[in-house]
Amino acid sequence: MAPGHSTCAGCGIPAIARTVLAATDDPVIVVNATGCLEVTSTLYPCSAWKIPWIHSAFENGGATAAGIDGAIKALRKRGKISKEKRIQIVVFAGDGGTYDIGLQSLSGALERQHDFLYVCYDNEAYMNTGGQRSGATPYGADTETTPAGKHSFGKCEKRKDLMSIVIAHHIKYAAQANVAFLADLAKKAKKALEMEGPRFLLVLQPCTNLWKFPTSQYVNIGKLATETNFWPLWEYLDGKYKINWATENPKPLEEFLKTQGRFKHLSKPGGEKVIAEMKKEVEENWKRLVDLADV
Repeated sequence: MAPGHSTCAGCGIPAIARTVLAATDDPVIVVNATGCLEVTSTLYPCSAWKIPWIHSAFENGGATAAGIDGAIKALRKRGKISKEKRIQIVVFAGDGGTYDIGLQSLSGALERQHDFLYVCYDNEAYMNTGGQRSGATPYGADTETTPAGKHSFGKCEKRKDLMSIVIAHHIKYAAQANVAFLADLAKKAKKALEMEGPRFLLVLQPCTNLWKFPTSQYVNIGKLATETNFWPLWEYLDGKYKINWATENPKPLEEFLKTQGRFKHLSKPGGEKVIAEMKKEVEENWKRLVDLADV
C-alpha cells in the first residue's frame, strides 16, 4: 500500500494494512470490502495499491476470497500456476463488513476451509457511512443511531463476541491484535501467513471521528484499551489459547473512557451505573480468557 490514500489524519488503518502485507514475501492478492480502507485508497482515477487488488461489496469479502482460492486451485490443476508457488489471499474489511453485513459470507468461507487470511480492522461502528452502531460497538457508546440523551445512555446491547464465532468454525489460527502494538500485530500476521487454510486477525483501530479524540492520540488510546483489559491481546492456535500481553495491575477502565467523546455522557449523573456494567463485562471477559488460556 503506497502513499496517496486519503484516510483521516490519525487513522491507523494504513499502518494495519502495511504491517500485515510486510509480513510475507509471497505474492499477495488483496480483497477489500467496501469500507474506510476501500474508499480512501481507490479514489478514481487513482489507487494506493501496488499489488493485485479487488473491491468486493460490503457483504461478500469472504465469498470473493473463496472464489479467488478456487480459481488458483483450478489454475494449478491445469498447470497454469506452479504447485510450489504460494499465493496469499488477504481480505481487509471493517467491523461493519465483518461482524454484521459480511458475517454470513465469512462464515461460509471459514466453514469450507478456504485458504485465505481475513483481517478485520475494528473501529467499532460504521464509520464509512456516518458513524452508525455496529455489532462491534461497545455497550454505552454514543453513536449516530444510538445517541445518548435524555432518554438513552447510548448503545444498550453488548458487543458481539466475534472471535468465539470465528473459532467455532474449527479454524487453525485466530488472533486479537491492536494497531497500537504493531510489533505484536507483525508477529501474528507472519505466523498466520505461514499457515494454510482460513486464518483470522481482529485488529482494534481507534477512530478519531466517532470516538472523538485528537488525531495525535490514536496510539495512546489504543494502548489504554489493552492496558485496561478492554481489548486484550491474545491468540488461538490448534485449540490452545495464549495471552500475549498482561499486567497484574490493569489501569481503571475510566482512563480509557475519558479520552473519548463517545463516552462523555457517562460522566453525568446516572453514568456510573453504565460504567459499572461496562467494568463487569470487561472483568468477566478477561476472567474467561484467563481460564481458556490456563494462565
